[in-house]
Amino acid sequence: MKSLIQAVVVAAALAAPVAVFAQSSHPITRAQVRAELIELEKAGYNPAHGEDPNYPADIQAAEAKVAAQHAATDFGGVVSGSSEAGRPAVSQADWNAMYSHP
Repeated sequence: MKSLIQAVVVAAALAAPVAVFAQSSHPITRAQVRAELIELEKAGYNPAHGEDPNYPADIQAAEAKVAAQHAATDFGGVVSGSSEAGRPAVSQADWNAMYSHP
C-alpha cells in the first residue's frame, strides 16, 4: 500500500509540469513568432549558428534581455476580481461572535 501511494505521488509530481506548458486557447500566429524571433535577434541571439555549443545559455540571455525591455516599458497588467476598500471582510458583530468566550 505504501509503494502505491509513493507511485501516485511520483506520477502526480511528473504530470504537474505538463499543465504548465499547456497551450492557451489562442494559437500563436506566424507573424507573432516572427516578431518574437526578430526581438531575440536584436537582443543578440543568432539562430543561424547551427550546432551552437552555447545554445541554452545564449537564447536564455537574449530572452532575459527582451523580458527586461518589456518590463521597463510595460505598465502593470489586467487585474481580475474586485476589491472593496474601506469595508472590513468580517462585520464587527461576526468578529465579536467568533472571539467572545461565554
